[in-house]
Amino acid sequence: MARTAAALAAAAALALLTSACTGSAGAGADDDPNAPVTLTFWHGWSAPNEVKAVDAAVERFEDAHPNITVKAVPNITDDKIQQALRAGGSGAPDVVSSFTTDNVGKFCSSGAFADLKPFIAASGIDLEKTFAKPRLDYTQFEGKRCALPLLGDAYGLYYNKDAFAQAGIKAPPRTWSEFDEAAEKLTKEKGDSYERLGFMPNFHGYETTPGHLVAQWSPAYFDRDGKSNIAKDPAFAAMFTWQKRLIDRLGGFRKLERYRGTFGDEWGAKHPFHTGQVAMQLDGEWRLGMTADAKVPFEVGVAPLPVPDDQAADYGKGYLSGTILGIASTSRKQNAAWELVKYLTTDTDAVVGFANELRNVPSTHDALASPELRLDPRFKTFLDIARHPRSNTTPASVNGGAYQVTLQEFGYLYESGREKDLKAGLERTARQIDTDIEKAG
Repeated sequence: MARTAAALAAAAALALLTSACTGSAGAGADDDPNAPVTLTFWHGWSAPNEVKAVDAAVERFEDAHPNITVKAVPNITDDKIQQALRAGGSGAPDVVSSFTTDNVGKFCSSGAFADLKPFIAASGIDLEKTFAKPRLDYTQFEGKRCALPLLGDAYGLYYNKDAFAQAGIKAPPRTWSEFDEAAEKLTKEKGDSYERLGFMPNFHGYETTPGHLVAQWSPAYFDRDGKSNIAKDPAFAAMFTWQKRLIDRLGGFRKLERYRGTFGDEWGAKHPFHTGQVAMQLDGEWRLGMTADAKVPFEVGVAPLPVPDDQAADYGKGYLSGTILGIASTSRKQNAAWELVKYLTTDTDAVVGFANELRNVPSTHDALASPELRLDPRFKTFLDIARHPRSNTTPASVNGGAYQVTLQEFGYLYESGREKDLKAGLERTARQIDTDIEKAG
């Protein structure tokens, strides 16, 4: 499951990680994977049901590899991963998972994660036949593959079917113009606030971020020379223009911000979609389970997020992200560690079982097609988004996801009216991104 705010913060923090992490796969890959060994596996899941699911997956691995014992350590942040891999020693993990795909560029370029290419080649795994292209994209950087996808996330549209029926809307919107009309119809104003808002377009609206939205325009963040492309690719200007226009149509930034202040926690039962405060919500597949847990008093619908009107043929695509898995370059047990990584990421039964328990999108083609998936029937929408050939993700960068933080900061300025010149603002933001990447490199 993605944690957007935490992920962006971690991505920015990881930009401080230097090339002090200079381990290599060969340095610790001479261990005997058949010898009795104990691996330390760090992961970020923390909720009791999540930890239980990870432990169950580990137990299945240990049953298949009786010589390997795995010590799974939950609730590990990327900050702690950085510190441990810099320091090395007995306290460092052997296998590491992270929710923050943005940090893969730093994990790979710094050498914090071992190069997996030798292990993949020896195992005979055909990556393109195993994983979708976006998942392969966010687990490598500049040709170095230091991670593999564990479970995936796909972002789509949640909508309140009861509210849709009341507003006379018969189907979820497929284009942004249809979405805007629906958002207005679903909005019920109440004085200087709202009884119900069709959609919260402000960028602080939880998963409503520039990166998640602009994916529907299929953007190119960087050019062939690695320079920021946000001022040149019209996708970015189109997304910001659409978002600002919708803000104005729904009452203006300040009115929306006051209403946003009444929202409950993103991960709790008082999420504004759960409570009926908003009728449509951009979110990941995990929200289905959360709406069930919260016992929402209306019928929940799911659909792909709309696309620009001139890209209507691409409807069904969406933003993809997920959890990554890698081997610490400081580990002296890398061959044994690879057995765990290979099992969790490529064994179909393992991936399907883990997806069922965590209610996330399976990461392999075979697992996506497995009849053993025991998920809410509506979950198929997210499986289809994950399989869509035009679905995409944000590219890795040497400074992690700091470039996305910079873009989001510009978004805050533009949506609030503090930045009025979109073209000049994007050009200035692109220069800042290039400067930051040059410093990090």
